[in-house]
Amino acid sequence: MYADFLKKKKEEQGWTTEELAMRSGVPVGTINKILRGETKSPRYDTMDALEAAFGEEEEKELFVRETSAYKYGRDDKVYTLEDYYSFPKDARVELIDGKVFYMEAPTTTHQMIISNLVFQSMMYIKQKGGDCVPFPSPVDVQLNCDEYTMVQPDFLIVCDRGKITEKRIYGAPDFVVEILSPSTRLRDGDIKFRKYTAAGVREYWIVDTEGERVICYFKGDGFLPTIYGMWDEVPVKIFDGQLKIKIEKL
Repeated sequence: MYADFLKKKKEEQGWTTEELAMRSGVPVGTINKILRGETKSPRYDTMDALEAAFGEEEEKELFVRETSAYKYGRDDKVYTLEDYYSFPKDARVELIDGKVFYMEAPTTTHQMIISNLVFQSMMYIKQKGGDCVPFPSPVDVQLNCDEYTMVQPDFLIVCDRGKITEKRIYGAPDFVVEILSPSTRLRDGDIKFRKYTAAGVREYWIVDTEGERVICYFKGDGFLPTIYGMWDEVPVKIFDGQLKIKIEKL
């Protein structure tokens, strides 16, 4: 639960609730409701403000510095798929609304989590005989079916096989998982959240290994966040919760 995460961080800093409220800008009453477990799924901006108070600002500034200049070309240029495919083959980049974002090489923990997602989802789909297909990264997703966005989610499931082409997924997957890293925290939690939900992704999970939690958004819940621990059995709602996945690494 997010309450456990918040209590742990408060204890590490030795702060009172009032001091945390002053540093984060989040009202004392809101923080107390989270700590008591009354608010199990805080708003993302609330979580973002609280975590910024615990020393995340330096990380965020680094993200902004790295992505504002972009790795390739000028930051005022609008890039297209033609540019995307002209980058070196070993370059790990995404194209979002005409801007290029550099992607770091995944860690071993990152890869173990993806392997676990692939294994558990594939076993379930085979047992049920469904049409859905799971994909680990890297796979190109032409999310908006335009020339300005091509993303590579860490893990995704596509249930409309008509969207699967030889080179890419054409359109929005049904289910997407992104695993946070220091340089992708804002991108995954803000930019990609808005892009995925607007494009038609029905369910989106953000795996925060540092915070040992999974933040889940589902269209049927109005994309309000539900937070689980890394070792909880997290229901996949596009499958009516029948598939439950433990995110813990193998």
